Amino acid sequence: MDDLRAVAVWRGGAAVAVPADEPVVSAFDQGLGRGDGVFESVAVVRARTPHLAAHLARLRSSAALLELPHPGDDAWHALLDAVLGGWPADVEGVCRLFLTRGLGEGMPSTALALVSPVPAETLRQRGEGISVVSLGLGVPAAFRAEAPWLLGGAKTLSYAVNMAAQRHAHALGADDVVFTSVEGHLLEGPTSTVVWAAGGTLHTPPLDTGILAGTTMTRLFARAEGDGWPTSVTVGTVADLHAADAVWLLSGVRGAATVHTLDGEPRGDGGLSERVRALLAG
Repeated sequence: MDDLRAVAVWRGGAAVAVPADEPVVSAFDQGLGRGDGVFESVAVVRARTPHLAAHLARLRSSAALLELPHPGDDAWHALLDAVLGGWPADVEGVCRLFLTRGLGEGMPSTALALVSPVPAETLRQRGEGISVVSLGLGVPAAFRAEAPWLLGGAKTLSYAVNMAAQRHAHALGADDVVFTSVEGHLLEGPTSTVVWAAGGTLHTPPLDTGILAGTTMTRLFARAEGDGWPTSVTVGTVADLHAADAVWLLSGVRGAATVHTLDGEPRGDGGLSERVRALLAG
C-alpha cells in the first residue's frame, strides 16, 4: 500500500495525471519558497469525497484571504476525478488539494491534488483516542481579528509552527496539542478543532479568535442540533476541558479523536464519543 498514491496537476486549463514520483512544482514556486498558498485535506471514503463541498468553500475563503487567483471549483472537480479514477473503494484515503501563488508576478497559480491512504497512526488515534498537551500560541485572543496580515481563519501552507508544536507534544509523550491564547483562552489544535461537552451542551471556541472554521465541527453541530443536543460557541479555558464531560479534537480525516489524557491527567468521555461518531457517520 506504500506505493498507492496518485497525483494530478492543473496545466493549460486541464487536469493532468502524473506519476506520483514525478516533480510537478517549480523550484521557484512561491508555495515552496515562501509557503505562500493554501490547502485542504479531504476524506476519501469508498473512492468518494462525501464532504467535498465544505472543503471547497473553505478553500475559496482561504484563497480570498491571501488574494490568490482561484481556478474555480470545476478545476478541483477535474483534479479529483483524475486522482480518484482508479482509487480502490476498499482503501480509505486522504486527498490534499494545494493552491499556491505559483511563480508570482501575474503568473498562473499552481493547483494540484494528491491522494494517499490514511496513515495507520491516524486510524489508531481515531479508534483509541489521544493524549493532548496545552501550549500557548503567543497571541491575544482578539488580536488576529484585527490583524488581517496574520491570515486568521485561512488554511495556509505555513504549518511550520503547527508541526513544531506536535513534535514538542511527541517529545512529552503526547499525541497532539490544544493551543491557548495569551489570556489562556482555548483556540484550536495544530490540525483540528476543539470541541467539549459540558452541561448537556457541545461547545467550541469562537472564530473571532482567528482560528480555522472546522468543517467537521460544523457538520457535527448541525447534526447535534437536529438530534436535540444543544451547541454553543463558548470562550473556554483548559480548566473547562478538565471539568468537561468529554473532549474531542475534530478534523476531516481523523474524525472525532477522543481526548483521554490532558496535560498528563487521565479523563473519560462519559460514553459520549459513540454518540458523536454516530452523528458524524455518513
